[in-house]
Amino acid sequence: MALPTGGLIRLEVLWDSVEAVDRYPFSIPALRALDDLDMDHAVTFFVGENGSGKSTLLEAIAVVAGLNPEGGTRNLRFTNRPTESVLHEHLKLVWRQRQRWAFFLRAETFFDTATAYEGVGVDGFHTRSHGEQFIEAAMEKFQPGGFHLLDEPEAALSGLGQLKLMRRIYDVVAAGGQFVIATHSPILLAYPGARIYEFDDRVRPVAYEDTEPYQLTKSFLDAPEQYLVHLFADDEDDDDDEDEEGAGAG
Repeated sequence: MALPTGGLIRLEVLWDSVEAVDRYPFSIPALRALDDLDMDHAVTFFVGENGSGKSTLLEAIAVVAGLNPEGGTRNLRFTNRPTESVLHEHLKLVWRQRQRWAFFLRAETFFDTATAYEGVGVDGFHTRSHGEQFIEAAMEKFQPGGFHLLDEPEAALSGLGQLKLMRRIYDVVAAGGQFVIATHSPILLAYPGARIYEFDDRVRPVAYEDTEPYQLTKSFLDAPEQYLVHLFADDEDDDDDEDEEGAGAG
């Protein structure tokens, strides 16, 4: 689903300005192999294992777009423990037309973001559960025609909550909004018409059914006992070995 108007259309890594290509974050295989990426889509997903670089790239996009790396809008400035990499210093964003509104929603730092909003007179987030806070933020901060970055939002949400979030994304996209989302969720990845990029030894587009979250979840639900018997086999073997050693020592 390409963007009808405006928005981020491409990103480029400025390798000529990188001095130490063997240091983090450029030592991450997917990022090491990245030159540029087509972002001309209403909804783009980054998917990959922990440490694959998806959240690192998302965070860098946020910083270059003028957002606080720990979350919030362009006007919200706070920091508790800076963790952003230097990737943003070597990243170029190409816009058809830069959106006036932007919002960065991070699961791991949203408590701090909610606290920062309280500090500027925006109350309410802390009176709800973590999942309810996320949905409330989506309702209030996702704006028609806006640019929205989400980092693993499923961490705060039930399955039903993820469906509610998907519906909110759908409504905002229909009004010209754009989303870039790093996720492990096979539910969110099912969003119709989205572009999905998988991070492994490189960044490559994949079909929904070819993503690891979809394949692993489907395979597990089809036959959970096959996974569980192997998952717990080593523990049982270790217990047997310990019993045998204990008997011999006696």
